[in-house]
Order: sequence, then C-alpha cells, then structure tokens
Amino acid sequence: MERTAVVRPLRPDDWHWSEWVDGSLALDRHEVDTEVGLRSGKSLSQSPALFARLKAVKSSDTVRPMPSRPAPGRRSRARRRKAHAAGRARRFVGLAFVAVVVLVTLLLTAFSAGPERTAAATPATAAGLVPSSPVPQVVAQVGELRLDLPVAQQQVTALGYYGAGDGALALEPLGRQGNRGRLGRLLDRVLGRNGDGLVWYRLRGGADASTSALAVGAAPDADVFSPVDGTIVGITDYVLDGRSYGVRVDIQPTSAPSLVVSISRLEADPALTVGTSVVAATHRLGRVLDLSAVEAMSLAEHTQDAGNHVTVEVRPAATLSLN
Repeated sequence: MERTAVVRPLRPDDWHWSEWVDGSLALDRHEVDTEVGLRSGKSLSQSPALFARLKAVKSSDTVRPMPSRPAPGRRSRARRRKAHAAGRARRFVGLAFVAVVVLVTLLLTAFSAGPERTAAATPATAAGLVPSSPVPQVVAQVGELRLDLPVAQQQVTALGYYGAGDGALALEPLGRQGNRGRLGRLLDRVLGRNGDGLVWYRLRGGADASTSALAVGAAPDADVFSPVDGTIVGITDYVLDGRSYGVRVDIQPTSAPSLVVSISRLEADPALTVGTSVVAATHRLGRVLDLSAVEAMSLAEHTQDAGNHVTVEVRPAATLSLN
C-alpha cells in the first residue's frame, strides 16, 4: 500500500447498526411490481394465454327443471308392477304357443282321410273258412243287432252310407264320419271319438238322407262273407235299370228273427242255398261284381278305383215278405 492513499471511513463514526433494517437487507426481496390485467402486444411465452383457455361466459341461460324424485315406496311399487306385467306377457306368449301347437296337431290328425286298416288274421281250421276271410269286426248296428264287416279288412277301399228307402231301417254307424265338417272332425278328435280306427263317409244321392244302406267298397272278385249269424231265407236277382246284375242274399239273424239282413251286388257262391246256416265273418256268400260299366258310383269319390262295393241293408221281416 502506498502511503499517499487516504483511508475513507465507510460510515460515520456516530452510525450504529440497526438490526431491524441494516441486518435484514440481504434478506429483503427486490422484485419489480407487476400490474395484473395488463397484456403485452406480443406474447413472450410459448404456453397458451390464461384467458384463451377460459370459455366465454354468457350473461344468462335457462336450465330445464329437474324432475322431482319419486318417493322410495312409489318407485318400488312401479318396479313390481313392471315385473308383473312382463311376467304376464311371457305367460301369455307361452300359452299361445302351446295352444297353436295343440291346434295344429289336432288339425293334422283330424284331416287324415281314408279308413284305417287292421291286418287280417288267417284263421286255421274252422269249417267254411278261406284265407281271405275278415277278422270279426262290428261296423254298424240296429238296436241289438250288430253287423260285421263282410269283406276282409285289407281289401276294403272305403265305407259309405246313404238312404236306401223301401222300408230299410236306419243303421247306426260305428267309427267317425270322414267327410264331416272340419269343426266336427276336430271335435271328434278332442272328445276321443275315433271309432277304433273306423272311418265312414256319407254318400251323395240315395232315396233319402238316412244311413239305411251301408256300402262296403272292395275291388271286383273280392270275397264276400255273411255279416251276421243266421239262416239264408232268400236268394234273388239284383235288378238295376231293369236288368239283373248278380244276386241279393237275404239272411234271418239268429239274434233278431223279426229282421232280415240283405246283402246285394254280388255273384253268389254256387254252393249257397236257401236254408243254409251261416256264421258272421266266416261263411263265404260270393264275390264282388264289377258294375262300373253300368253305374257311376258315388263311393268312388273316396276311393282310388271305380267305387265297386256290396250293399248291406236291414228291413223288418214282414216288409220283406210283402215285397
């Protein structure tokens, strides 16, 4: 140090340290005050401005009123009602489906046409039997008198009824009517009136609307058997339009001697004579004639052939003797 230098005091001698001011100078903040709300013309920061991120505030707006909150009990009742309604709808759909299935099934079975066949057994050694004899089966009755099928089951093409007139008694058919109205056939199925597989048809024409004549359809030359137990009391010509075609065989039933059962439109067996005792579905009377060339038969509407058949009728014995 040069001796020419002058030492200057930093502070006056009478200055004293102030702990409240001078001791805190190093801790005081010396920052430039910023004015809020002032924006520079050019943004120095790369981040978006504060005001650019805020949505514009409308002066006023309308808000829909909020629905009132239902009471807890009302809400639970509404849920129960909804669940109950859904359950009823499911039950209704299920029942409707079952009803449709049942109805379709009944209609399909009710509209099946044609007589149901029963396989014919071949009896062995009884007198007068032949291999084509039918299994005993009652197809109609008059009071206590029952009429058996006169043709073997496997050879029957159809069964039909019409009015014969001339004092013939109305027969009571067994089974169900195949050409009955749709509602009637459906009712028969529902009530279980299936007639053990027998199906018969009401034929057009005839002397009246009764069921006094039974037409048993079969192909020509099919064997014909007695429909009742009894005695043959007559063998006469069968006349059609003034000409004779085959014979009519009259049988006095053992169970109803006041009646006579007539079976016609057949060629008689040569061994058949008046006074011969016959057994139902056992003794052969003859064979079916082919009359398709001389007569249009209404039974053909229900068969696959010309409708040839034999006819069975029942009359009081007194009426028959007068004829």
